[in-house]
Amino acid sequence: MTRTATLGALVTVVGFLAFVEFTSGVLQGYYTPMLTDIARHLGIHDADVNWFEGAQLMLSALVVPAFAKLGDMIGRKRMLLISTAITAVAAFVLPFTTTFGVYLVAWALMGFYVVWLPLEIALIWSRARRMEGSSAITAKAAGILVAALEGGAILGALAGGALVDVLPLTVVLCVPAFLVVVCFFVILFGVKESPEKTGGVFDTTGLVLISLSLIGLTGGLSLLRLPGGVANPLSWAVIVIGLVLVVPFVFWELRHQDPLIDVRMFRSPALGPVFLTAGLFGVSVLGAQAPLSTFARTDPQVYGYGLGTTGFQTSLIIGLYLIAMIAGALLFPVAARLVTPRITLIGASLLVAVGFLLFLPFHGAYLQLITNMMIAGIGSGALVAALPAAAASAAPSTQTGVATGLTNSVKTVGGAIASCVFGIALMHAVAGGTGADTGTAGSFSGYVTVWIVCGVTALAAAVLLLFVPKQAFTDRAGEPAAG
Repeated sequence: MTRTATLGALVTVVGFLAFVEFTSGVLQGYYTPMLTDIARHLGIHDADVNWFEGAQLMLSALVVPAFAKLGDMIGRKRMLLISTAITAVAAFVLPFTTTFGVYLVAWALMGFYVVWLPLEIALIWSRARRMEGSSAITAKAAGILVAALEGGAILGALAGGALVDVLPLTVVLCVPAFLVVVCFFVILFGVKESPEKTGGVFDTTGLVLISLSLIGLTGGLSLLRLPGGVANPLSWAVIVIGLVLVVPFVFWELRHQDPLIDVRMFRSPALGPVFLTAGLFGVSVLGAQAPLSTFARTDPQVYGYGLGTTGFQTSLIIGLYLIAMIAGALLFPVAARLVTPRITLIGASLLVAVGFLLFLPFHGAYLQLITNMMIAGIGSGALVAALPAAAASAAPSTQTGVATGLTNSVKTVGGAIASCVFGIALMHAVAGGTGADTGTAGSFSGYVTVWIVCGVTALAAAVLLLFVPKQAFTDRAGEPAAG
């Protein structure tokens, strides 16, 4: 094929995949303004909303490496279709149950949508890798996909916040479920399968070992949130078991000819810091979503803090935050050309840190909250687009799906751990508080903990990226790895 024909086919694929990411964005933004309404609907505490995030992120951390590997082996389009079907079924359960346990399981299963972006980036890279400037092309495509994702999240947040104020919750929850069904048929008829498949035998033992490890780690953190959980030795024992299980997993993967996760990539001077950055970034971009929403909805007349916003006012905050993320995603390839991808990633991490640390002195007014979130949003958008694209350009050609999937997996693990820790901080302070700290709202000291942890982890990510080779994530650096 000529370069023009190849580029044209790539643009077509990116166009259809942009709709997929638009749908992913709707799912990520739609429910956030109504989390307090969902909590009241189920009769649970605001801090218990973090159970939804924690369960979904834990499942996501398990399925991303498996689906990324299967995408390399048997086809990324096929895995996109399977994950979309599971997401659609789970989304249709939410409107028709008031049982906390069923709701929690369905919410967790919706987490299959997180595999879409890494599979899409790997699919795009598989088509662009033989073209001149493949790293830059992949970065631009990633920026477009993330812009579509954040655009969907903006529309989802605004629509969800507006609808929940005027319609029954059951009706409101049906909307994203129908959109996922449409997304399934867009993938089925509009996206072609990746041109290359590696084949091989799936590493089932590796999946079981890493699954048990992640279940132990996040399960132990969840047990800490139960009454008396912090003082219960069983909670800490489960966490330790989860951490210890990482050791046999690593040894198994090192000996396996076709491992689920090539752990040697963590030793790469380019990929290792990227994976660690993704984990630290997940703390803020995933773990802090629910606390930021419930803080804005908390009535200051009752609790002495919060903004007391309506569902639609909360969705406006989220919408402006997501607009900032779109700007960050689209500015990333421009900034990367002016300096280097590495410097751009460092700057993005610093913006996230500044945005969250500004919450400490400035959190009492609507405009202050918006300003802080937009600063963090610009950095977050750049990181969402940059991390999978950087991993794809630095990884061996047969491991692009695994590498991009690992950025999401590690980011998801960071978010899952943060979600559990933030839930503990909010609930623990409530349980031990008096006066304004009691009731259904989280505590102010818990929210301060969220802001500090998000700011410090973003600063740590910026420091880690200082150790990445200067020419990492460029075509000059990517070619030897691909060879």
